Amino acid sequence: MSSPLLETTIVVTVTYNSSSHLPKFLDSVRTSEDHQLTVVVADNHSSDLEATTEIARLQGARLLALDENRGYGGAINAAIASLPPHITSILISNPDVELGQGAISALILELAADPLVGSVGPRVLNADGTTYPSGRQLPSLRNGVGHALFARVWPANPWSRSYRAESQGSEVRRPVGWLSGACLLVRRTAFEELNGFDEGFFMYFEDVDLGYRMGKAGWKNIYSPQASVVHTGAHSTSAESGKMVLAHHDSAYRYLEKKYSAPYLAPVRWVLKIGLAVRARLFTRTGRLG
Repeated sequence: MSSPLLETTIVVTVTYNSSSHLPKFLDSVRTSEDHQLTVVVADNHSSDLEATTEIARLQGARLLALDENRGYGGAINAAIASLPPHITSILISNPDVELGQGAISALILELAADPLVGSVGPRVLNADGTTYPSGRQLPSLRNGVGHALFARVWPANPWSRSYRAESQGSEVRRPVGWLSGACLLVRRTAFEELNGFDEGFFMYFEDVDLGYRMGKAGWKNIYSPQASVVHTGAHSTSAESGKMVLAHHDSAYRYLEKKYSAPYLAPVRWVLKIGLAVRARLFTRTGRLG
């Protein structure tokens, strides 16, 4: 692809005690494209900041060391706010992702082809080569509740399959409700029009909420499997899995509360809040998300 499009693109990642994953991520950014892309590393007040600083220096990345843990969305917002005005697209990625050859170029071409595309996400592969369902439908009262209740005991249930858009296949380019925040390219004008991620989501569902607001504002979210990345897992949350289970359920309720905010839906919100609280207590015992 032409270099001017890559020259107006920057990569942003967030670290939180995850310096061990950063070298492979930065290596993959360097080798994924012919053009050398700038990477901004926003660090959420990590205990391993010294190691992250040295890795960023050696790899030519720019470090933005935050004075507090602002969560994933807050750190991304801070990094994007620091970018020069000529940057028009931003690849947002976890540091435990490895980019495939030409992945960023393929995503940029999606933005260039349609001015109404606000975000585009790649095919996300797990470490074992299986495909993670990274382009999904928005959670609704039906598929969201069904997925929450049955995903662990009945993985092939129809509500989870609907939510994950499994019937459409992982190799089909398509519009989706939201894209995984593990790796997605956003159009800066669309992102800033929405004031970025909602920082009320400290962890989890900030990407669901972004996709929801993109759609409401008239922007498209596109799943583009021509680009692929490998995501090795949620390393930064494993040490505090019980807390992360609670954070996941709190964020789920915040999203549903925003989506179903009408006064007449207050009873629905009460039921959801109670149900999610009970589910969180059950899953906190195992430290695993549903």
